[in-house]
Amino acid sequence: MSHPAAHVPTTDGQVPDDALPGGAAPAGRAADDSVTAASAAQVSNASRTMLESDTASAALGIDVSHAVDGNAVATMRITEQMVNGHGIAHGGYLFLLADTTFAAACNSHGPVTVASGAEISFVTSARLGDELVAEAVERTRYGRNGIYDVTVHRETTAGREVVAEFRGRSRTVGQITS
Repeated sequence: MSHPAAHVPTTDGQVPDDALPGGAAPAGRAADDSVTAASAAQVSNASRTMLESDTASAALGIDVSHAVDGNAVATMRITEQMVNGHGIAHGGYLFLLADTTFAAACNSHGPVTVASGAEISFVTSARLGDELVAEAVERTRYGRNGIYDVTVHRETTAGREVVAEFRGRSRTVGQITS
């Protein structure tokens, strides 16, 4: 059985038609848009391998556009299914976006790396239709461990508005095999 993959450019620089359930385009992109070869080079092979099997992130329309050298960028649009009973985005979805971005960053070096812990601080609410951007930055790696910070924000007419701050701790557990 084939599973949808998180939206990442293919090695030939194209977005697979089946990258999202039903062949839908990622949030903010038309179905016929393609990713250029230049942006495809911005996702390391190790991160791409991991994301190609990430059905959870794919189901939410998470688009990883950059994952190299311990840094990553991903986007996600808040849909009706992500809004809780208070009319705001459920925090679990914000955590998942930050965690996916963290995973892309810490796996960009090559060895299989998993989370050993993470925490998030919600700064403000996200709302239906918000296009969220998560940016992961590697703070340090020591031995088989690492620390990464992820800022989740949205762009407003007043500028960038931080929605959440996430800190992830990683642990390298192996090497990706082809």
